[in-house]
Amino acid sequence: MINKVILVGNVGADPEVRSLESGVKTARVRIATTERLYNRQTNETTEQTEWHTVVFWRGLADVVDRYVRKGSQIYVEGSIHYRDWQGNDGQRHFTTEITASELKLLGRRADGVSPQQPQQLQQPQQQYAAPQYPAPQPVVAPSTPAAVQDDDDLPF
Repeated sequence: MINKVILVGNVGADPEVRSLESGVKTARVRIATTERLYNRQTNETTEQTEWHTVVFWRGLADVVDRYVRKGSQIYVEGSIHYRDWQGNDGQRHFTTEITASELKLLGRRADGVSPQQPQQLQQPQQQYAAPQYPAPQPVVAPSTPAAVQDDDDLPF
């Protein structure tokens, strides 16, 4: 199964950064992505903007805290998650969030140009060693009989 989201968009407000009691840092960012739609009948282009909530953890949250601000353009890879909870008012609330696993800083919208090399950052993944197998041994063809029988020697 695959749960992968890729977003390139502009940050709508400065990140909300918090540290949990355990010391783990988290950051929440709202990103706007805009799709341009062209209507051939009216020859008009319209824009449709979607807002996404992206959650960063640990090292990525630290990078977001230091470098991401309102107006920054960023590339995010992650997975989509749906949550619901009961509020203090007794109402049930629902939210959709992207949990980021990769971040690229593309620059600021106001800059007008992006850096030559976008900075790519990834959430550290747990490393697993590949199993070690013995080297394959060459296959030796079975030996052939020294003398080949003639058709005359066959018993039929």
